[in-house]
Parts: sequence; structure tokens; C-alpha cells
Amino acid sequence: MPTDTTEAALEACIERFLTGEVSTPTSNDGKVQEAPATYQAGKGVGYLRGQSSDFNAEFALDEAKFWQFLEATQADELAKLTYKADYRRQILERLHRKLKKDGIISVLKKGLDVDNAHFDLLYRLPYNDLNPEVKAKFESNLFSVTRQIYFSSADHKSVDMVLFLNGLPLATLELKNPWTGQNVNHAKKQYRFDRDPKETLFQFRRCLVHFAVDPDEVWMTTKLDGKSTYFLPFNKGHNHGKGNPPNPDGHKSAYLWQEILTRQSLTNIIEHYAKVTEEKDKKTGKVKQTLFFPRYHQLEVVRNILADVQGRGVGHRYLIQHSAGSGKSHSITWLGYQLVELYDKAGQDNLFDSVIVVTDRRVLDRQIDKNIKAFAEVKNILAHADSSADLRAHLENGKKLITTTIQKFPFIVDGIADMSDKRFAVIIDEAHSSQSGQAADKLNMSLGGNTSDEEPEDYQEKILEAMARRKMGQNASYFAFTATPKKATLEKFGTQNAEGGFDPFHLYSMKQAIEEDFILDVLANYTTYKSYYEVQKSIEDNPEFDTAKAQKKLRAYVEGHQETIDTKAALMVDHFLTQVVATKKLRGAARGMVVTRNIESAIRYFTAIQRELKEKNANFQAIVAFSGKKTVDGIEHTEESLNGFPSKDLPDMLSGKYARDNPRKEVPTYKLLVVANKYLTGFDEPLLHSMYVDKRLQGVLAVQALSRLNRCNTRMQKQDTFILDFYNTASEIKDAFDPFYTATSLSEPTDVNVLHDLKDALDDSGLYSDEDIETFNERFFNGEDAEKLHPIIDECVDRFNLIEDEEDKVDFKIKAKQFVKLYGQLACIIPFENAGWEKLYWFLKFLVPKLKVAEKDKEEIDELLDSIDLSTYGLERVHLNQHIGLDDSDTELEPENPNVRGYHDDGSEESPLDEIIRTFNERFFDAWDATPEEQRVKLINIMEHVKASDDYQQQVVDNPDQQNRRIALESLISKAVNQERKKDLDLYKIYAGDTEFKKAFEESIIRILSLHEKSKPA
Repeated sequence: MPTDTTEAALEACIERFLTGEVSTPTSNDGKVQEAPATYQAGKGVGYLRGQSSDFNAEFALDEAKFWQFLEATQADELAKLTYKADYRRQILERLHRKLKKDGIISVLKKGLDVDNAHFDLLYRLPYNDLNPEVKAKFESNLFSVTRQIYFSSADHKSVDMVLFLNGLPLATLELKNPWTGQNVNHAKKQYRFDRDPKETLFQFRRCLVHFAVDPDEVWMTTKLDGKSTYFLPFNKGHNHGKGNPPNPDGHKSAYLWQEILTRQSLTNIIEHYAKVTEEKDKKTGKVKQTLFFPRYHQLEVVRNILADVQGRGVGHRYLIQHSAGSGKSHSITWLGYQLVELYDKAGQDNLFDSVIVVTDRRVLDRQIDKNIKAFAEVKNILAHADSSADLRAHLENGKKLITTTIQKFPFIVDGIADMSDKRFAVIIDEAHSSQSGQAADKLNMSLGGNTSDEEPEDYQEKILEAMARRKMGQNASYFAFTATPKKATLEKFGTQNAEGGFDPFHLYSMKQAIEEDFILDVLANYTTYKSYYEVQKSIEDNPEFDTAKAQKKLRAYVEGHQETIDTKAALMVDHFLTQVVATKKLRGAARGMVVTRNIESAIRYFTAIQRELKEKNANFQAIVAFSGKKTVDGIEHTEESLNGFPSKDLPDMLSGKYARDNPRKEVPTYKLLVVANKYLTGFDEPLLHSMYVDKRLQGVLAVQALSRLNRCNTRMQKQDTFILDFYNTASEIKDAFDPFYTATSLSEPTDVNVLHDLKDALDDSGLYSDEDIETFNERFFNGEDAEKLHPIIDECVDRFNLIEDEEDKVDFKIKAKQFVKLYGQLACIIPFENAGWEKLYWFLKFLVPKLKVAEKDKEEIDELLDSIDLSTYGLERVHLNQHIGLDDSDTELEPENPNVRGYHDDGSEESPLDEIIRTFNERFFDAWDATPEEQRVKLINIMEHVKASDDYQQQVVDNPDQQNRRIALESLISKAVNQERKKDLDLYKIYAGDTEFKKAFEESIIRILSLHEKSKPA
């Protein structure tokens, strides 16, 4: 008989596994899959086969299994009601009302009260095997699977499969098979248009989840809402993108029934993940309910972490690279609650005394705080720390879950008693920003340290204590979540691989999130503008200025000039009105963000935009966001003075929530938000559609800032985004996003020996002595008054000021700052202790801020701005609605530069003002004056010069050290350009004088060389 390839075959496959007619799944190495005792995903047998005829459509339950469970487990409670002739009907009606009112999750957890009887409808999963009675109760739960459930009494329609727990429906499944011409999208369509949400089985909260399934993919929803039903992907991902990897043993989607739908796994989800939250609309009084069911990557990361911690114990670090907008706040919430009650292997003791959730941003802090409160079932375990007294009290009172911000942490840890006898789990959001510098020192030092109750008697012991506390002690585990891991983050929290590099513990990539339509691709519609300038001399004489610094001053002048801002503001407003508002993006509710370079620019843009909106009779206004106060044109401004309302109301004003909550007030509509730095990270507003950028965005900041647009908003039909960039090129944005598009790893650890080299160079300066360092540290760690510290530092500052060569001053300060930064990053992870480094670190931290370096020719450069006028300003659209494609390959970052840094002469030369202005104008009008073909010829010519060098083979091709190879290449390219300077002087000038051009030019040569080497025959 031929193979059955119909939809029924998939039904039968799932049923056979769940009912135990197939063997337990194995991993690729042949070993049985294991997981923590709390859910044991690999042990999938134990379901009963249900009969379609046992389904009661009126009450939406498997009536036979429901009574079978109660009679077998709670006959005594049933006996209390049997005096009534219709007691069964009364129980079903009472159950029906409770399910309609409170939902399936509440009824399963709390049980059902009928008169003087109480029925447990779920026996919970045991934490261990120590109590046979608890284990036996869990085993008495009746899990069943029924095919072809006829859910309606009005017609003969059926749903393919339903999973029941003690007769109550948990999940429905619609199955499709591509070999019969249908796939998962047809299943979604069937749920949307052929499954009436008014039918009891499909009413909201009656089931946990509804799955659309085919052999390749799985999608889910927790609420059927007709054509508005929103499905989320429930796939593992493949090659860091959408879908699922090939399964050598069967269907790609088999993980659904083999891992997720097992008895243990589903019970674990009911107990620890599934949750209904409520939010009341102040205007209408209506309560909006949301049923949360974890997506696959959220479930996987929390379970994997719990399994690893349970297996290895406390004291390890975990880096979770999850894309922005992927639901990190919920993953953090689920992880936090389960770490609170995580037991050791034996199942006898809690692994952690307290879990601390640390966030870097006040906006997101409130979001996580809100999520944690919404998911709380035991109210007294949760606390929020707003001060040192709060946090200290919470820890000492044994609060299990504490939220705080990294901004508050450095100020409150000094008051925390030594609690190294306790064990902590520290969950850190956006770890790259919250785990650097002094904040990291304070965080680590507060949770570990000397276990002795005695105060060390001399400062040497205090030095050792400080070093020990700086380490990530064995009494704490760290769980760092970020979408954009930096090198230091990978080294500090990543998992070390066999090659010595560092990888994330878990990955949900930007590529997968975009391909699954879970977030929007913010680079899909990217338009860049090139600024055109013409600056004219306003004085007759021709003074000489430093060329490189003058160029920077000139550009800052032009870009910050009100005329320039007015031009751009007019274009922004025109685009927003005609292309966003007029086209009713997001049903007319779309918002925009204007990103400016600094607070002064933000204020100037705000006033220009408000003026444009008024002139065009727009029916909405703009908002400006910045911290503190700023004086512009002699007038002091704050957010409140410009906006006319308190800063705390800004998010709700922009979204329109404030107006909805206060219907009796006349509140303007706000649709444009002007920012400098505030709200570039952590601001989650799904109505944001367009962004107008006039600020340099590089690396992590570029990804974080532009990702403010990526949130989906299905209710408002948000289908795309738009970015208009006046400052950055498409290639620069691509370079910023590429490292974080798929997986990010670090090739090798940072070479700590650079600290030896830096210390040697600093010691050789003669600005301080060993005695200076010792005396300073002794007084500092013994807590002497600050006035006792200043004399030591001031003597060193006097010696610094006596240095005649300004370049030597700059060189020392650069090296000192590099030592402080690098040691601060490495101190918590290096496997040994060096007291000399620790002492120098504290000494330099107080010395560096007092070292003053005069900017060369500062007064003369400032005079330049008085010598020019802005003649013309224009804009040319360079790329219109371009889709910036990103690279699919994994990114392996190199460690921090292991070389000692210092002052390098930038080769600046004096030139007349006429020449500076001509060079400036040419750069921004014409840049490199060569056709594409001429550019190609010149690039290849330089490449051939590099290859012909005697040092190329040894220093580049045969050099195994990537960092040194790069340095050698850059040197050879520089020599090649020098060799060609007589033939192509224009190229040499722009290469030597424009660092941005130089970098792009060298990258091009390196790529050409790389392609050439790869094309060589083996």
C-alpha cells in the first residue's frame, strides 16, 4: 500500500507519539533527550486517546474524561453533592460559568467550588521525587488527545485535534499538508474565517492556545478574533532565520508534540508561563485582557538556563542575544520568577535567596516592573528599590524578587551589608551599557566579598577585599540580555567555546525576528541625503588655521546654523504631512521621531518644526525631549517650559493615551517627537512609523536608535517604516547593523598583558612615584577625608603642568584613560589578582579628571567661525527608499586592540583660509573627483602596489595574528598611496586629510585583496 501523505497521516503521527505508541525521541548523538525534573521535555508518552463522541459541545469539554478524573481522584468531594438528582448538570453549569468569568488558567490553578465541595482540576508537577504522594497525584492527571472534534451543535464542522487535561480543553490544532495542496497559512485562514469565536470551544481564555501546523512550520494564537486574529510564529528558526531545521527522524515541526505538548511540558507552561493580564481603560472603564503563551525562543531560553543552573549550580554567567522587540521583558519576567523558586538537583533547597532585575533605562524599568507585577501570584515576594535604604531593607527582609536600575545601583550599594553568605541571581537588561565602569564595580562589589565579620586592620587587606569584591563571585549568577553584544559584553558574559572565543548562551536573531514578521525591517525603506555646502569668506585677509580641526568646526557651524535646520525641518514636516499623515499610515495614528545631534539642535529643530506645522495649518504639534536645562540664544529652556506639560507625561502625550484617559481636558494631538539622546534606547512606542535622522549613528547606538521603529502594531495595520537620514550613509548603517543581524561572537579573549605595557609606559613618565600610589590608596581605603587625598594628586598635576611638549601631555592622559577603562572591564573576569594594577587603577581614576590638556590653537580655530558666512545650503537625495540588505554570515568580533595607545601626530598642516574653504566645499560638493571606472582603476592600482611589497607575504598572507595582519595592511596601503601621490595628488590629499574617506578606501582595498586571495588556486 502506498504511503499515506494526507492530512490524516499527520494527525495519526501526532496521536501515536502522545499516546506512547512510538519511542521516546533521541538527540542526534543517539542519547535520550533529558531536561530538568520540572518539565522533562523528552518524556512524551502518557496521553489517553479520546473519542470524538465524548465531547460535549455545550460546555466544551470531554465529559467522559472529566467524570473519570473526578471519580478516580476526588470521590469524597463528589459524594457531598450526590444527594441532588442533577448534581452532574449543576457541576457542569458551575464550571461553565467559572470558565467564562475567570478563564482556563485560573480554574486549573484554583480549582472549582460547588456548594460545600472543592474539586482540584490540576495536580501540579512535583519539584522532586522526595514526596511519592505528590508524584502520584500528578500521575493521576488525565491528559488526552482527540481527533476531529465537532465543536458546534449548529453544524457539523470539526477541528482536527484537541488536547485535554482532565477533560478540559488546553489546545486546539488545525493541521495541513503541502502534499495535498495546503500549508500552515491555510490553517491560519481556517481559524480566522471558519472558526466562530462565539463557539464555546473557541471563546477567549477557554483554551490556552490554538496552533496552526504543517510538517514544516508552527504558528500560534491565544485569541480567535475573526479576520483580526493575530498569529505568532512558534518555530525554532533555521540558519538564524525563519522556519525550522531539517529533522532527520521526521517532520520539521515534530518538536511541537515531542517537546512542547508533553504532559510535563504543558503542566510547566500552565504553572509558570501562561498568564492573563488586565489593563483598564480610564476613559471607557473597559478592561482589556491579554492571554500570554510563550513563543518557542522564550520558552527555550528560560528552560535552557534553568537546566544549566540546576546542573552546574550558582556562580556562572549567561549572555542572551535576543533581537530588539523580541519580547525580552517577558523572557526576563518568566526567568525571574522561576529562578526565585528553582531548587537544587536534589530538589531540597532553593538555589537563590533573592533575584535582582537590573535595567539600564528608566522607561524599560517601568515596563519590566509592570510585567513582573502583572505576573505576580504571591504578592509579598516582589519589591522595587528606589533608594539604598529600600534595597538594603528588601535584601535583609528576604524579598525574593527585586527590581532596580543601574543608575540607582552605584548610589545604593554602599549601604548594603556584606551578604556573601547569601546567593543571588542578577538579571541584567542591555548588559553592554549596564555592566561597564563604576556601575559594574559597585554591582559586583555589593553581592560578593570577604566573608569575615572582622574589619581588616590595614589597607592592604582592604585592597585585596576590593579586588575580591570586584570579581563576579561564586555567590551570584549573572544573566545578561542584549540585542547588541559588544566585545566586552561577550567576554564578560559569553560562553567560552573550544577555540577560546566567546558565544551567546542563547540566540534569537534580528534576521529571524524580521523574517518571521515579529518585528519590522527598519532598513527596508531608507532614504539618505547628502548635504551640499558653500561657505564664503566674510573677511578680506587670509589667516592660516589648522586644516583638520578647521574642517570639523566648519561642518559643525554649517549643520548647526538655523538656516540649515530650517531647511531640513521644512523637508521633514513636508514629508511627514504628505507621505505619512495624508496616506493615513497606521490608520492615521502614525508618529514620527526627529533625531538631532545635541540638545541645542533639538531645541532649534523643535521651534522650526512647530513653526512649519503652524504655517501649514497642521492639526497636531511636536514634542521635544531632553534632560536638564539648556540655554539657547540667551534663553534657558527645559522640557516642561517648551512642551507645556510635565516630563513624566511625555510618552502618554505622544501616544494619545493621556487624552484618552482625560476626556474632559482639551489636550492637543502630538505626532512628532524631537530628541537628541533621550528616548533613543528603551522607548517602546508601536505607533512610531517614521524617523528623521540628523545625527551620527554608529555601532550599537545606530541599531538601538533605529530599532525604535521596529515594533509591530497589527491593530493599527502597521506594515512598514520609513527613515530619512541627513547624516549617515547607507554603507555606514549597514556596517552598524551587520554584526548583530545573525549571531555575534568574540574570536578570543582580550590580551591582558596590555595592562603591563600601559603601566610601564605610565611609570616611565616620572609624574608619580610608588610612594604616591601607596599613600593615596592607604588614605582612600582607610576612609580619610577627601582633603587628605588632594595634596597627593595635586603634586602630580603640578609635575604634569611642567611638561613643555603638549603632545607628551596628551599622550600620558590617553594612556591613563586607557588603563582605567581596560582594567575596569577586565578586573572582574581575569583569573588572577594583581594588586599593583588595582592600586594604579584607583590612583588614576582620581588623577585623570584633574589633568588639563590645552587644545592646540583653540582661540585661532574659534576665530574661524567669525570669518565665514553661510552662503548656500542644499540637499540632494542620494538613495530613495533603499532596502539596505544585511549579511547572513555570523559575525566574529576581534578583541579590544591589544596595543598601547597614545598621541599620534595627525599630520595637520597650515593652509590659508581660502584653501580651507575651497577644500571644504569641494569635499561636500564633489568628494573624490573621479568616475566609477577611474575609481576602480585607481583602487586596483593601489592593490597591486600592496601585493608587490616585499613585506606583503610575510606580514599579511602568512601572519596568523588578525590584529597584526590588519595593522600591516593599513601600513602597506598608506605606503602605496604615498608612492602614487605624484600621479594622483587629489587622491593622496583626501586620503591623508579625511579620516572617513581613508577608512572607506582602506576597507575597499582589503576587500579586493581578500577576494583576490580567495580566487587563487589551492
